Amino acid sequence: MKITEARVIVCSPGRNFVTLKIVTDQGVYGIGDATLNGREKSVVSFLEDYVIPALIGKDPQRIEDIWQYLYRGVYWRRGPIGMTAIAAVDMALWDIKAKMANMPLYQLLGGRSRDKIMVYTHANGLEISDTVEAVGKAIEQGYKAVRVQSGIPGVASTYGVAKKGEKYEPADSDLPKETVWSTEKYLNFVPKLFEAIRNQYGDDVHLLHDVHHRLTPIEAARLGKSLEPYNLFWMEDAVAAENQEGFKLVRQHTTTPIAVGEVFNSIHDCRELIQNQLIDYIRATLVHAGGITQVRRIADLASLYHVRTGFHGATDLSPITMGTALHFDYWVPNFGIQEHMPHSELMESVFTRSYEFKDGFFTPGETIGHGVDIDEAEAKKHPYKRACLPVNRLEDGTLWNW
Repeated sequence: MKITEARVIVCSPGRNFVTLKIVTDQGVYGIGDATLNGREKSVVSFLEDYVIPALIGKDPQRIEDIWQYLYRGVYWRRGPIGMTAIAAVDMALWDIKAKMANMPLYQLLGGRSRDKIMVYTHANGLEISDTVEAVGKAIEQGYKAVRVQSGIPGVASTYGVAKKGEKYEPADSDLPKETVWSTEKYLNFVPKLFEAIRNQYGDDVHLLHDVHHRLTPIEAARLGKSLEPYNLFWMEDAVAAENQEGFKLVRQHTTTPIAVGEVFNSIHDCRELIQNQLIDYIRATLVHAGGITQVRRIADLASLYHVRTGFHGATDLSPITMGTALHFDYWVPNFGIQEHMPHSELMESVFTRSYEFKDGFFTPGETIGHGVDIDEAEAKKHPYKRACLPVNRLEDGTLWNW
């Protein structure tokens, strides 16, 4: 069995996606997600100029060897562009492998470890009352877990909060917008937000919150401690993840669970965090951390230290990553939770899927492979349009983490 063709499909059904399709001499094909939000064309170039030419003629059944060839065989390793390209190849090869075995992907991984997969959705508003209402709507839809974000008094706009009546989409301009941030106003506000949510809905719903890397370790420690009365499921990305030592200070001061990892690209980005038990959930996503082949190793390492998975699942990941992640979630023993932001109807006119939502939980479906496909003719109707993520500045103009 040989790879005879591989091609990149770029489309924008509401937002930009990059898809890799690998075709074999037996007519079986697989697809993988290669989307890197705000830097999509970089991965396209990497795939077309370097990866695809090296794949032609290889045996697609040798997934591990191909992964090592693309990672270890390149002097310039890691990084979001290279690891996203590797992930796309890896997802497509696992899709082919499962199709050849005539089984859904989770069966090939070792079978399911649970009957259903708990997911969390997003609820946000311009002020506390709007956010309380949005949480209520999510609960009515059946979600058992909700990520809560809100506008902050005195801050014009902030991460995770949509314009009134719109879906949240951060990559919404041709060049980066500049936003303004105040850590002091944020830290004073957030406990009031969660107090209002708990007063309205009690303790049964799981509540999560994304800080988005904006605090120093001691500030994150203060936030975690102030949120302890509200029993959060987790506090996400509280500090910039490059300095793994910083998490020690956060851990020393709070029992609020800590989640991190959507920006990680390899096991080395989280190895010390896991081994030192400085986090509770690892959020490395299949598409940016080298696909199933590497994320399985991350999950296995995490399981030794009581760390559970909590994969990134925002709409900057295509349905391919969501479908593949759900198969992984079905199997992985140390599963925690899966993020879910529903894709639009326009998106689902391009991508077909077999995964299903019911009462706060997902199942990946029984379609062979990872269960997601792309309509290439439909994709051509939605050409790429550059869209960049914002940048953030403090009130005095200092550039800060977005």
